[in-house]
Amino acid sequence: MSEIRSIVYSPRNLPAEPDDHYQRVPVAEAELLVGRGLRGDRKGGSPKRQLNLMSAEALAALAQEGFQTAPGQMGEQIVISGLDVNALEPGARVQLGETACIEVVSHRTGCERFEHIQGHSPSEAAGRMGVMARVVTRGHIAVGDPVRLLAPEAA
Repeated sequence: MSEIRSIVYSPRNLPAEPDDHYQRVPVAEAELLVGRGLRGDRKGGSPKRQLNLMSAEALAALAQEGFQTAPGQMGEQIVISGLDVNALEPGARVQLGETACIEVVSHRTGCERFEHIQGHSPSEAAGRMGVMARVVTRGHIAVGDPVRLLAPEAA
């Protein structure tokens, strides 16, 4: 069974992000908002960058290669186990919890900041950095909630 393993976000009231790490706060539950992403997250709102999702299995492999993979350290916001997030194509829809639905927008590729923080080139994690998604249906999510890939006709 696929499930949410972690949820982190960048609260708006935190000071500017430091240069040496991603500033994320872990939470047990959150609300996903259409057109925004995680409620209260200062990173949300862009049509292409509402949520960063990664696979727990990919994070475990990256940790073995020396990447910092504690919750939020790869720049992700939601970690899912039991679903190969990296195999999702743009347009794929995923249900999180009972009601929230997200749609994959693009694969994550990393940036100069990622390289500075991790000490590894994004190319070393290519194809394993997860996806960017947008919220299609609002909903409450929590660590441990089920995750379900929706069939194209159900999307």
